[in-house]
Amino acid sequence: METFALAQVGLFSVWVLGISVGFTACTASCLPYMGSWVMSRNSGMRGTLIDTGLFALGKIMAYATLGAAAGVMGNVLLQYLKSGIGNVLIGAASVFAGWWLIQHRHSQHRRCGLSQRQNMHPLLLGFSLSFIPCAPLAALLAACAAAGSAGQGMAYGVVFGLGAALTPLFIILPLLGGFGRELRSRNPWLEKWLVWLGGGVLVVIGSYRITLAF
Repeated sequence: METFALAQVGLFSVWVLGISVGFTACTASCLPYMGSWVMSRNSGMRGTLIDTGLFALGKIMAYATLGAAAGVMGNVLLQYLKSGIGNVLIGAASVFAGWWLIQHRHSQHRRCGLSQRQNMHPLLLGFSLSFIPCAPLAALLAACAAAGSAGQGMAYGVVFGLGAALTPLFIILPLLGGFGRELRSRNPWLEKWLVWLGGGVLVVIGSYRITLAF
């Protein structure tokens, strides 16, 4: 009954459901990944906000993709997600981001030449972290399946993602970035260690997520 009620209420209900994700589970589960990234990057307030925005954009893209797929595949998609594909995607994106940070720790001054590759990682993290089944996502996919249309499913996914994008991470991550910059200004020798720490954390937790899929 809840699924059909969600489908009947429409986009506003889906948006509120997305907000419930952005202010609860999303912040807690995403903070270790994006917090490690921001602390290592030392990119300033503007760069941190850009990274956070790209992370949110990645989530919107993921929910749009999942919504469209559920509109075509029906409830089979949720069962597929429960198989552990989300852990593989998250693990790969996290390991890739951590490896990139460590490999380019001596090239941070060449921001113009590396900007596109830098921007790719928060986008991929946001995209991959949306593939873990939870109650709100299950309700979204059920509504998309009931709609029976890829277009309507994508619309539900986009609106859900816009709600999930309203997250406290837009406050928390700039604060973490500022804390990292303050540590660096007082102790310049910490620069390389913060990069190693953040990159290492991403590699370790990413590797762990991959093991959960097997």
